[in-house]
Amino acid sequence: MAYWLLKSEPDSYGWDDLVRDGGTEWDGVRNHAAAKHLRAMAAGDRALFYHSGKDKAAVGIARIARTAQADGDEGWVSVRVEPDRPLPRPVTLKAMKDADGLQDMAMLRQSRLSVSPVTEAEWDVVMGLAKG
Repeated sequence: MAYWLLKSEPDSYGWDDLVRDGGTEWDGVRNHAAAKHLRAMAAGDRALFYHSGKDKAAVGIARIARTAQADGDEGWVSVRVEPDRPLPRPVTLKAMKDADGLQDMAMLRQSRLSVSPVTEAEWDVVMGLAKG
């Protein structure tokens, strides 16, 4: 199993929307690096659901339910994402930046990327921060 981080503006499509819908097609990604990460996802992988914009916090864990399929006819892809569970407490961007073990986290190095990998060690740190 691999780990990922998916960013979304809560005003556009937030964690509550994902839970309400029971899942969604993670489509519309038009960045080559982010699309490469979507292609690498496997069913059963886990992803931090991160609210960008004003919230700037990881708020839940999503499950990749289906691998990449075509999103339009220009070579872009999408995956199926379903909610797993909310984090016990949100993990803010500040907490991530301040945490030991996250200094090389892809999301912190490439802050504009909407889809990024998370190492198992980074996942463990974020889960620890979520528990408090």
